[in-house]
Amino acid sequence: MKFLVLLFLCLVLTQAQAQANELKPLKLHLVGDSTMSDKPNLAYPERGWGQLLPQFLLPQLTVVNHAANGRSTRRFINEGRWQLVLTELAAGDYVLIQFGHNDSKQSDPARYAAFDGDYQLFLQQFITQVREHGATPLLASSICRRNFAEDGSLKRDLADYASAAAQVAEKTGVTFFDLQKTSCDLWQQLGVNNSQPYFIQVPAGLYQKFPQGKVDNTHLTLQGASKIAQFFVQDLQRQQHPLASYVYRELL
Repeated sequence: MKFLVLLFLCLVLTQAQAQANELKPLKLHLVGDSTMSDKPNLAYPERGWGQLLPQFLLPQLTVVNHAANGRSTRRFINEGRWQLVLTELAAGDYVLIQFGHNDSKQSDPARYAAFDGDYQLFLQQFITQVREHGATPLLASSICRRNFAEDGSLKRDLADYASAAAQVAEKTGVTFFDLQKTSCDLWQQLGVNNSQPYFIQVPAGLYQKFPQGKVDNTHLTLQGASKIAQFFVQDLQRQQHPLASYVYRELL
């Protein structure tokens, strides 16, 4: 009996390996802000979810992370970062675009893009130019901040930007990943205390950069980044997207 079980498992693994070997090598470019970007200082607990994404994918799908801290749609264009992405695109590539956190900062004209104005125009520009290069654009809503009211309800303060991204995706026929909803729903379900491990909270006297400690309800820990990456690959599979074939696993 054990022999038959082992034989069955070997056949399944062989078939899975054969299917993986048949996959065409592709690139997935990530364009966004600090919640998605790579964090090179591994001594500090902050991680971007794009940094964890390759852990869920087969090696035939190469993740190229262009996301950068503090960037909005406007700033990404004005700094030349978007133009750099375009120069690296090849026909058949995919580009996942996720902004909103910094676009909402009305006090900073260099970054601000109104959800019902320039934000949508910039997203549409990204989509048009990606398609002009023979690549496929994807849109995601910004992840949810851990911002609870006194009554324990979650303040979904980026809901307007998430809705705007969804509208652009529908208008342009682009696949949409509502990471705002899935993350907000999880933080609300977990509550104030149980959602804290997904975000940065460091004690005083541990890091030279933050001698008084730091509480950050926007940026993710390893646990938080892994969860958002997990949401993305699960949504790929739910929508039966072509990139779902490149998902290696749903859990770390």
